Amino acid sequence: MIRLQPVLLALGIAALVVAPIGQGNYIVYTLCSWLLFSIAAMGLNLTLGYAGQVSLAQAAFMGIGAYITSLMTLAGIHWGLAVLVSIAASFVVGLVLGYPALRVQHHFLAFVTLAFNTLLFLVLRNEEEITGGSFGLSGMERPSFFGFSTESNMAFYYFSLVCFLLAAGSLWWILRSPWGRAFKALRENPIRAESLGLKIRRQTLLAFAIGSAFGGLAGALQAPLVQFIEPGSFALIHSLKLLLMVVVGGSGFFFGPMLGAAVVILLPELLRFTEGYYLIIYSALVIVLMVFSPSGLIGLGQRLAEKFKPRHEARRDLKQGVQL
Repeated sequence: MIRLQPVLLALGIAALVVAPIGQGNYIVYTLCSWLLFSIAAMGLNLTLGYAGQVSLAQAAFMGIGAYITSLMTLAGIHWGLAVLVSIAASFVVGLVLGYPALRVQHHFLAFVTLAFNTLLFLVLRNEEEITGGSFGLSGMERPSFFGFSTESNMAFYYFSLVCFLLAAGSLWWILRSPWGRAFKALRENPIRAESLGLKIRRQTLLAFAIGSAFGGLAGALQAPLVQFIEPGSFALIHSLKLLLMVVVGGSGFFFGPMLGAAVVILLPELLRFTEGYYLIIYSALVIVLMVFSPSGLIGLGQRLAEKFKPRHEARRDLKQGVQL
């Protein structure tokens, strides 16, 4: 019997491959934005959805990745090296930012990360000699690899898709490793996890650091995509936007950030035919979703699937649950 999950996964990848074919530059650019924001949201989902650590600074890590990549590529260094430095720097900064999580939790931790995002924004805006200040940085070239140029939007989309699939594969491996199981235990009950021998301090720091590294990768992609960055692109509002992606898609679900990013990035574009009403419709849909399904779209889908599941399957699942 053919397993359904691999088939659906293959169909999803095939859909991503053919999605930009025949589309204009703006649609391809929007799809690229969805891919890189999905990467950043995946990192936030690891920190928030799996490890249970609230962070309002994911856009700041995108900023770290974007500015490091921009400064290095403008200096003549290849993007391949710049992205490694960006990911490493984001990992280290995330590791340092994770230390307050050892002392404070929940909304207090949210305030700490919010303050960090604001601090980074002020540094980027005021250090004009390095960051260009409010005028930002521009002119970053898109990378080339062994003669393959990503200068066109279509080529950059496929380049971003490869990065997206590598990031998703890495996250899939992490969640099924002992680290991933430790993150889930940390979210569910830290006291019980510690009593079982789990090193809470190390897992909390790793959750922040790995999630931040995903943000650094997304920022490293954003710099050559837009070819212009400025501090406002990484302000607090964008961290809230990433948080919305995770919550709308389904916090703690693997595909939640990708679906949430599609809603936040692509849905407003689909609603533009309503002209001035599209933001009102979009906001109303998000509010209704959060009221009736706090677990997001994937949580809603699971509830509907369970509701329409045949009774004999429901009894079988119940029996299995009792046996476990």
